[in-house]
Amino acid sequence: MHPPASTTEAALVQVRGLQTVLGGKTIFDGLDLDIPRGRIVAIMGPSGTGKTTLLRHITGQLMPDAGTIRVDGQNVPSLSRNALFELREKIGFLFQNSALLTDFSVFENVAFPLRQHLKLPEELVLNIVLTKLQAVGLRGAADLMPSELSGGMARRVALARAMIRDPMLILYDEPFVGLDPIALNQVLRLIRTLNETLGITSILVAHELAAVARAADLVYLIAAGKVVARGTPAELARGESAWTKQFFGGESDGPVPFQYPALDYATELGFPATTNVRGAA
Repeated sequence: MHPPASTTEAALVQVRGLQTVLGGKTIFDGLDLDIPRGRIVAIMGPSGTGKTTLLRHITGQLMPDAGTIRVDGQNVPSLSRNALFELREKIGFLFQNSALLTDFSVFENVAFPLRQHLKLPEELVLNIVLTKLQAVGLRGAADLMPSELSGGMARRVALARAMIRDPMLILYDEPFVGLDPIALNQVLRLIRTLNETLGITSILVAHELAAVARAADLVYLIAAGKVVARGTPAELARGESAWTKQFFGGESDGPVPFQYPALDYATELGFPATTNVRGAA
């Protein structure tokens, strides 16, 4: 694993003052973070804090209400349609459910981005696809259909597809969900190996601290619309803030309350506000 990222490293992704409101709910309220080049950075936080929304901002699928999101020096919200498409071609995305095309074989799933965006000789397509499948250990599964794959195999095929065009950045949305220990270890090994051998930058959204601790160089914990903690996995696991204690300790109540905001309990039950009702909040 790389040493901790320093604040002086050039950031491939730089987010400043990000503000996003969706459905009347504030998702980001002045979020700032940097993703250093060549590192694996994990984005963690309670459910509903906007982790996947952040990935959508980085790829330009969703525009913020305010702030800047720079990827390789380009401010994503201000890019033209063509410039945004060109940037996306440098980004690989691993979806939480793998999102394989069910009517296509493993080979054709991995080849899909090449066929959609480039006009390459079939021999070259064959060489590129088999090279990527070899990298994830599934060259022998090229003719299988998605229905014939285990969950871990499907995730590895999706990873081969995500890196088919040698991206500078790969985004992983919950890559460990639903995997057994063997498959999880295989995916962890691939993420780490690909980053080190290809020099790419990786952002992974995940909840599993044990897995993140083995893969990530840097972790951002986001909550309440901001970054509430930043550091190596070990530093965050030892964190003394209320946020880190609750999130990594699994406490049911804390900065993220157990009770969703509601009207006064007694009033909502129809009792006068002055009535002392047992159990009323």
